[in-house]
Amino acid sequence: MNNRPPLPPFTRETAIQKVRLAEDGWNSRDAERVALAYSLDTQWRNRVEFAQNRDEAKAFLQRKWKKEQEYRLIKELWAFEGNRIAVRYAYEWHDDSGNWFRSYGNENWEFAADGLMQRRYACINDLPINESERLFHWPLGPRPADHPGLSELGL
Repeated sequence: MNNRPPLPPFTRETAIQKVRLAEDGWNSRDAERVALAYSLDTQWRNRVEFAQNRDEAKAFLQRKWKKEQEYRLIKELWAFEGNRIAVRYAYEWHDDSGNWFRSYGNENWEFAADGLMQRRYACINDLPINESERLFHWPLGPRPADHPGLSELGL
């Protein structure tokens, strides 16, 4: 059995670590790698899309990052208990016409004993922004440790 630490039940420190690992993974925009954080029978609701397993989640991520270009994400722990974590997040991206957006959302996560996410429920809203209003400025990939988080940015 392969474990994906940190494992539940979560402490505040391990919940924060799990959130940052998820953020770093999604900022990689590597659907193959990111999908490995989810159980084979993972269940997702993302906006109006539903995924019923890891392969469907991976296909969703591939479509997402094809559409959402220059994607940069920040996640923040909202609450946790046992094997569940709630996060809030924001990400910035542009479409293929150069229109910029900041997307705000909340996710509820449930983890199996091995640390794989078995349920992910996301609610997201998109706000059109001007490129000059962007707040997430770092090279594509993981957010640098010294870059402000959501609270520090007033989001």
